Amino acid sequence: MKVLVTGVSGQLGHDVMNELAKRGYEGIGSGMEEVYAGIQDGTSVETMPYVQLDITDENAVSKMIHEIKPDVVIHCAAWTAVDMAEDDNLVEKVRLVNAKGTQYIASACKDIDCKMVYISTDYVFNGQGETPWQPDCKDYAPLNVYGQTKLEGELAVANTLDKYFIVRIAWVFGKNGKNFIKTMLKVGKTHDEVRVVNDQIGTPTYTLDLSRLLVDMCETEKYGYYHATNEGGYISWYDFTKEIYRVAGYTTKVVPVTTAEYGLAKAARPFNSRLDKSKLIENGFQPLPTWQDAVERYVKELDLDNL
Repeated sequence: MKVLVTGVSGQLGHDVMNELAKRGYEGIGSGMEEVYAGIQDGTSVETMPYVQLDITDENAVSKMIHEIKPDVVIHCAAWTAVDMAEDDNLVEKVRLVNAKGTQYIASACKDIDCKMVYISTDYVFNGQGETPWQPDCKDYAPLNVYGQTKLEGELAVANTLDKYFIVRIAWVFGKNGKNFIKTMLKVGKTHDEVRVVNDQIGTPTYTLDLSRLLVDMCETEKYGYYHATNEGGYISWYDFTKEIYRVAGYTTKVVPVTTAEYGLAKAARPFNSRLDKSKLIENGFQPLPTWQDAVERYVKELDLDNL
């Protein structure tokens, strides 16, 4: 199986490439940079084939996919700076990456009849209530530009292709790049007390665990919409932080606050990021390990002194 992976210098793309190598598949990574610009951690991704690709260039996308002729494209590249996306001057740039770039990839996949995996987000929903969102729910009402453009990307894929997996994730963390865990560990080292919101509820997603599931999906034809976060129950960012500090051995005090009390964020955040993942089991896929287990494994691999 030959797989083209976009955004390999990011958290998820890095782990997907390594998972492909582990299974003996042919993985080709791509990104905006001339050469692979992700973490140098001695893993396979550093030595695997890499091509420079600007997904907002329709001709370049078409040419690349027609030349490589992959069996699957796993589309990890995205604009993920949620607050920055609210800047009026950047909205169309965000749309170009998340929606139009995705359309260019989907159209090229259709031309060569290959599968596509599109990574989406809980932000496509309105984040209200307490009921977990179902993968096939169409009650879309994004709260911010990021969510709206990711939804437009979903629709581009679903309206163009038959052979697609749209996989929604939330609260992502991985070895390569910035994330909530790294941020909280940095803050916890220099502060005796941190304030963290406790009224936004969801479940974290460890990219190492997710990458295994995505490659599992590529090996099948069980197409459609899926939700994939780690197991272990729904939690708040406050609960998440408490566990991060426990595993790291920090004594930093964590103070729960409401979103309103915390303030700061430019983009509205969903209160309800609960994603129902039962469709994975129904279709024969192995769920991700618990988020507690994932945090334990992840934090123990970090160099806490040099974050």
